Amino acid sequence: MDSTHIELPGSQIAAVTVDGDTVRIAFEPAYLIKSMTGSVERTRWWQNGTLVFEQAELDAAALPAVFPLSCTGGDVGENVYTYRDMIPVPLDSRGRAHCVLKTGTGEIRVEAAGVRLEMQDVPKYIEHLRPA
Repeated sequence: MDSTHIELPGSQIAAVTVDGDTVRIAFEPAYLIKSMTGSVERTRWWQNGTLVFEQAELDAAALPAVFPLSCTGGDVGENVYTYRDMIPVPLDSRGRAHCVLKTGTGEIRVEAAGVRLEMQDVPKYIEHLRPA
């Protein structure tokens, strides 16, 4: 099975916006890793995208004050799954959702009733990743 995910460490968080009970975390750029079944090689791409939380609560006390920031890792969860240092592409889930994204200056913490990932444009190729 082919798979794609956003690699959180190194991806850039451009902004966190709140509109009512919707929290949007913009990645500009997000770094994607694409894998193909049967291949030991992977590829790295970049693409802008937004993680959208519905019926959400943002922990504003831990929110960094200045953007953009480099993400150093973290967890994104939906229902019983927690994705460490990555976000699967695509992602669209109803039910309990959360995230704790780490940056050099703080954390972005969100609890929500749903999460989806909205990607913009098309991914742009960066490089092949070959095993050592």
